[in-house]
Amino acid sequence: MRIGMMVDSYKPYVSGITNYVEINKQYLELAGHEVFVFSFGDLDAKPDDPRVVYSRGLPISDSGFYLSMRYSREAKQLLQSMDLVHVHHPFLSGRLALRYCRLLQIPIVYTNHTRYDLYAQTYLPLMPEEMSQGILQAYMPSFCEAVQLVIAPSVGMEKVLRQLNVDVKIEVVPNGVDLKNFNNAKPHSRAELGYKENDILLVFAGRIALEKNIPFLLKSFAGVAQAIPNAQLLLIGSGVQPYEEEIRNLIAEMDLGGRVRMTGRIEYDRLPSYLAMCDAFVTASVTEVHPLSVIEAMGAGLPVMGVHSVGVGDTVVDGVTGLLATHDLPAFTAKLTRLCLDLDLRRQMGESARKASSAYAIERTTSIMLKHYENLVNESQPRKGHWSIRLRKLLERITQ
Repeated sequence: MRIGMMVDSYKPYVSGITNYVEINKQYLELAGHEVFVFSFGDLDAKPDDPRVVYSRGLPISDSGFYLSMRYSREAKQLLQSMDLVHVHHPFLSGRLALRYCRLLQIPIVYTNHTRYDLYAQTYLPLMPEEMSQGILQAYMPSFCEAVQLVIAPSVGMEKVLRQLNVDVKIEVVPNGVDLKNFNNAKPHSRAELGYKENDILLVFAGRIALEKNIPFLLKSFAGVAQAIPNAQLLLIGSGVQPYEEEIRNLIAEMDLGGRVRMTGRIEYDRLPSYLAMCDAFVTASVTEVHPLSVIEAMGAGLPVMGVHSVGVGDTVVDGVTGLLATHDLPAFTAKLTRLCLDLDLRRQMGESARKASSAYAIERTTSIMLKHYENLVNESQPRKGHWSIRLRKLLERITQ
């Protein structure tokens, strides 16, 4: 099959979605399929992979996002040669998929990776919640009805889509993770980073971004640090520079400079060893849909401390693979303190987490997704041969 992955942003921008698309592409190609990624970006920065196709877009500050309402002529022609397209963002990429592929009866799969309702509340705080919810309830049902298959990476995300009045069939398929490097990771040297062997090292890995709720995490850690003198917090990742500086300033204001370290962005292939040297993974995010960073940490044998929410709550079993608390600072801090103080509990839950992570292995999830792809392509073949579809293709070429 020729499969097109459509994303609003791609490398060098780093996110859970870009990592998932890259890894999924690799495994689909190992299975013998041709996979192309379509996105927006800087055309002067040539991608290493000829099957990554960028169209010119307007850069949005230094966010890594580019805004455009169309693909280049060459990208459009290539997209329309696909047997199936898989959309990972519903607004820009999603509308382009409908515009370019629907008339040609190319099957469209859509995975909802993001809690857009919570993102609106985070980034547009002045917009009433009822308004942002109303916009999504107006848009998402019609968009989901227009595609051939809707995927939710977790049961919780399926419920969120139902709350947005999406009533089409939804398949729950987890986003896969290449766990081999995490399962077998050799721990990075603690001494090289200035840590002691008896330090209790907590780690967060992900984008340093507003929706990750890092100030809440720092406030909780401040309480832990007062009670446990050898507790340390490592923040792995980068984000928009002004927000990174806000977090650095907050760390200084809270007098946590000696207890909290920010590494900035590290190469993805180094992440498993960084995780493996730590004692527990911590996150206070409530906007996750399918938290790849949490699954990677579980694969490395770390128990997880998180908040009861869609995504994290679907992945972590409280008391088995980690601890979950309400989004309440004293409650979260109490459970995090317990996790730090109980070595046997950390080891027991870490081993359970490693075993549980196998459900998200990329080999398994790719196999599930391929069956859906094959069914859709087989169903579309008779329609693609119809004279009206051939005429539309001819008209497309004439008007390009």
